[in-house]
Amino acid sequence: MDRNADAPWSKFDPEVYVDNNYRTPLEVDRQIVRLMRDHFSTCFAGAAPGAVRGVDVGAGANLYPALSMLPWCEKVLLLEYADPNVAYLERQTSPRGYDTAWDAFWEVLQEDEAYRGFDPRARFGDIVRVERANLFDLDGQRRWDLGTMFFVADSMSECPEEFRRGVRCFMNALNEKAPFAAAFMKESVGYQVGEHQYPAYRVNEDRVRESLEGFTTELKIHDLHHMVRPGHEGMLLALGRRNAEVAAV
Repeated sequence: MDRNADAPWSKFDPEVYVDNNYRTPLEVDRQIVRLMRDHFSTCFAGAAPGAVRGVDVGAGANLYPALSMLPWCEKVLLLEYADPNVAYLERQTSPRGYDTAWDAFWEVLQEDEAYRGFDPRARFGDIVRVERANLFDLDGQRRWDLGTMFFVADSMSECPEEFRRGVRCFMNALNEKAPFAAAFMKESVGYQVGEHQYPAYRVNEDRVRESLEGFTTELKIHDLHHMVRPGHEGMLLALGRRNAEVAAV
């Protein structure tokens, strides 16, 4: 059984990952962005509250979760463990602005009025920061008001306890009532990026619900029946708000 520490994270190629998954936007990603956008806009009643801090845990080479938080946050932190992904994210937050590959996702977000009226590149550069960190090191003492975790807890290990621990660490990093979005590859048996293979824990809707239901009373799971590569059976998107319970990590 491959655990998180066994995977070749130092060799992860973010450019290949973006080319394979986001350079040509897939309709399933557009659907995810719409659902996440509408969830956040509903939670904040269409008006940006004050002093909201957002976090994308295990950001990897995917900017659309962070883009979805721009209208609501005064600061967004991208937490990432793999050094190549950290370097990629730092390039995206540099003064030259993020790559044009992400414009298609911003177009979907802009269908909601809350995402209009500002320059997303300028705002991204102003409020988004990158930090190298291990998901497992989140201890519940650093707390955020809005959070995302996309294809992380299920896509870093074959170990069921590491999957459950990853979900707990993410949810314990959120303040009470914090809206969240978490995405999972359904029944994934692992994935390849460039020449390297990475592990996954096979999840279905029941396993995702079981891992999250203790942290929220407002959980909705969307089963998106779309395959983007061999070796999985679709995607799951979980949306909700954090309750007041804190579980042991």
